[in-house]
Amino acid sequence: MKAVYILWDASQIWGLLAVRAVRALGLPHIPIRAEEIAGGLLQREPTPLLLVPGGSARLKAAALGEAGLEAVRDYVRAGGNYLGFCGGAGLALSSSGGLGLCPLRRAPFTERLQHFMSGHLHVRLDHAACPDLLPNDLEDTADLPVWWPGRFESGNGEGVRIPAEFSGPADDFCLADLPIASLPAGTFEAWKDLYGFSPTPSFLEGSPCMVAGEYGKGRYVLSYSHLETPESPDAGRIFAHLLERLSGCAPARRDVPAWDFSHVPEAEPHPLPARLREICAPVFALGQEHGLLFTRTPWLLGWRTGIPGAGLNSLRAALHCACTLPLSGRAGRFVAAHGPDMLRAAALFAAGCSEYLLTERLAQTLSKALPDTLPAPLLTARREALFGAPMQPAGPFLALTSPLEDLVFLQLRALL
Repeated sequence: MKAVYILWDASQIWGLLAVRAVRALGLPHIPIRAEEIAGGLLQREPTPLLLVPGGSARLKAAALGEAGLEAVRDYVRAGGNYLGFCGGAGLALSSSGGLGLCPLRRAPFTERLQHFMSGHLHVRLDHAACPDLLPNDLEDTADLPVWWPGRFESGNGEGVRIPAEFSGPADDFCLADLPIASLPAGTFEAWKDLYGFSPTPSFLEGSPCMVAGEYGKGRYVLSYSHLETPESPDAGRIFAHLLERLSGCAPARRDVPAWDFSHVPEAEPHPLPARLREICAPVFALGQEHGLLFTRTPWLLGWRTGIPGAGLNSLRAALHCACTLPLSGRAGRFVAAHGPDMLRAAALFAAGCSEYLLTERLAQTLSKALPDTLPAPLLTARREALFGAPMQPAGPFLALTSPLEDLVFLQLRALL
C-alpha cells in the first residue's frame, strides 16, 4: 500500500513540485487522477494520506465532479488524512463548490495588489494549537514560502486550530517583480506620505498560514505556504514532519533538495521531449533577453507584471520533467499516438508567444511617450488568445500543456 496519494489534476508546476518533494523524502506514493477518485479508488484501496497540491481549486473541483468530491469527503470522514497546499487548501474550504472539510471560507481579495505577493514570510508558530503537527526543533518562528497565495477568512471556525500565522516579509519577498529587500530604508514610509500607497503585505499580518481540524474520523491540514518548495529549510522540516504524522511513514530526510533546471540528465532524453524543449527554449530566452522574465530561483522564473509567468513556469517545469524521466510502457505508447500533434502544438505556441512577448516589450518602451499605441485591452486580448484567462488555461498554451502534463503523469506512474 502506498502511504500517500497525490492528486494530479489542475496542479501545473505545483503538482510536479509536490511529487518531487515526496519522492525526495523517500515516502511511498502514487500520483492519481480525479477520475480515479470519482471511480472509487480511495474506498477500494485507501491510503493514510491524500495530498492535494496547489493550482486552481475551481478546476480541481470540476475535475473531481460531484462523485469525486463526495468520495474525498467519505475518505476523510472514514479516517483518511487530507493535506492541501494553496489551491489544494482552497479546495477543502467551505466556499462554493469546495469540499467543506474545513468550515472556513477563502477570504476575498480586496485589491489587486494582493495577487502579486511571493517569497518567504516570517511565520509565528503555535505548538500548543496542534502539538503533533509542528516539529519540536522549530521554536516559535519560521520562514515559510508563499507563491501568490490566497487567504483563509479571519475568525476561528468551529474546531479549527491555527498552528501558524503570517508575520512580516523575509529577505526574498517580492511585490510582483519588485524585491522588497532591495528598497532603501524608509521607502515604504516615503511612498505612503507622497502617494498614500505602501506595497507591504500588511493584509497578511496575523492571518492564518496553516489551519487544521477533524472531519469525521479523519483530519485535514491546510496551508497557504508551499511547504514542498525546494531549498526552504523551515518549510522542508514542517513538510517532512507532517508527512510522517499523517502517513505513518518516516521520511528518509528532513529537507526538500534544490531543483535546478539547468541540470542535464546523464542519459539522452527521448527525441520527442527533447524536441519539444528545443522548440520552446527560444521563448524563455527571448523573455529573459528583453527583461520580461528573470531568474528567481533555479526552478522558478520571475516575470514583469502582466506577463503570464505562471503558465510559462508550468510549461518549463513540465518540459524539464519530460526530458529527465524515463519514457516507456504507457508513456511510450502515448508519445507514439500523440507526438506529432504535440510537436505541431509546440511550434504554434512558440511562434505566437514569441510575437506576443515582443509586443509586450514594445508596449513597455512606448508606455510613457505613446501610451495609446498598444493599449492594455489589446495586449490582454492577445495574451488570453494564447494562454486563456488567469487560472483558466486555453488556446495554444492548453493545446501544448494538456498532453504534456498527461505524458509526465504517465512517466511518473511508470516509476512506481
